[in-house]
Amino acid sequence: MTITDLVAPEAIIPALKVNSKKQALQELAARAAVLTGQNERSIFEVLLQREKLGTTAVGYGVAIPHGKLPKLDKIFGLFARLERPIDFEAMDGQQVDLMLLLLAPEGAGADHLKALARVARLLRDQDVANKLRASRDAEALYAVLALPPATAA
Repeated sequence: MTITDLVAPEAIIPALKVNSKKQALQELAARAAVLTGQNERSIFEVLLQREKLGTTAVGYGVAIPHGKLPKLDKIFGLFARLERPIDFEAMDGQQVDLMLLLLAPEGAGADHLKALARVARLLRDQDVANKLRASRDAEALYAVLALPPATAA
């Protein structure tokens, strides 16, 4: 499973304009609803519930909001580069400017965890993160996400 198995070219937001964690989650839920056919409110609620357990910011300016939906048929990813970093209550105190939303079917136990681990590994790689921060359009962002792990590092 590669990141591009999870994130389609149309699931890239090159410059998301948000001012807060809640607004970021609302925007991601709205875009994910359009692309998956799922209910926007359901997606937003799942993401909020997960954040109540603890922040999905993984450090280094990266957050991976995620959740499971009963009617989803496969794992879905949506990548966003934020126009301005926002507070996401990260353990390292850094503001977040790179986000990858992951939604999984309710029964996707191990696959969901594997996808989360892969995304976290990729986005916490400082070379990859710097390339993503330097990319300004969806095509360039997708190209960075599509790099094989050895090349991306």
